[in-house]
Amino acid sequence: MTQTAEQLIRSGRGDTGAFAELYRATSAHLFALALRILRRREWAEEALQEGFSKIWRHASEYDRQKGAPLTWMGSIVRNTALDRLRRAKRESLIDPEGPIQNLQDEGLGPFDQAAQGMEAKALQRCLETLTQEQRESLSLAYWRGLTHMELAAALKKPLGTVKTWVRRGLDQLRKCLEG
Repeated sequence: MTQTAEQLIRSGRGDTGAFAELYRATSAHLFALALRILRRREWAEEALQEGFSKIWRHASEYDRQKGAPLTWMGSIVRNTALDRLRRAKRESLIDPEGPIQNLQDEGLGPFDQAAQGMEAKALQRCLETLTQEQRESLSLAYWRGLTHMELAAALKKPLGTVKTWVRRGLDQLRKCLEG
């Protein structure tokens, strides 16, 4: 069992010390994920804080047989960030037509640091095994939070085709990362 999995399991039992260790070990990676989705540091910080609150409340539900702890926590932070992004769009805090994808943090941030890790290299290797359509569909869905309908519109392809690309791409990634 990895140290992260052990910390998560202990956190699920109410061990605040283990949760503090878990936060120190994973917060940079999870912040980078939120920042990549939201592109605004203050929003990413809010999403990370809310995400860790959810992780604390649901740590007892983590099942290591279903996936790696960082993947499980990443899903929580990712979904929290996507919810924040959708809420911002609804509230018209950002221009949905605007060039949000062009906003960049000038310094070497947590994402760049985390990207140097082994998990990032394994993911990159596995992404390279996907078709261009699968890779593009998954990237738009994951990083921009597009729904299947929005993907179909953005890629100018039928909804069923896009759903198939996403499903098969995720299946292939899962198999590659497990191997």
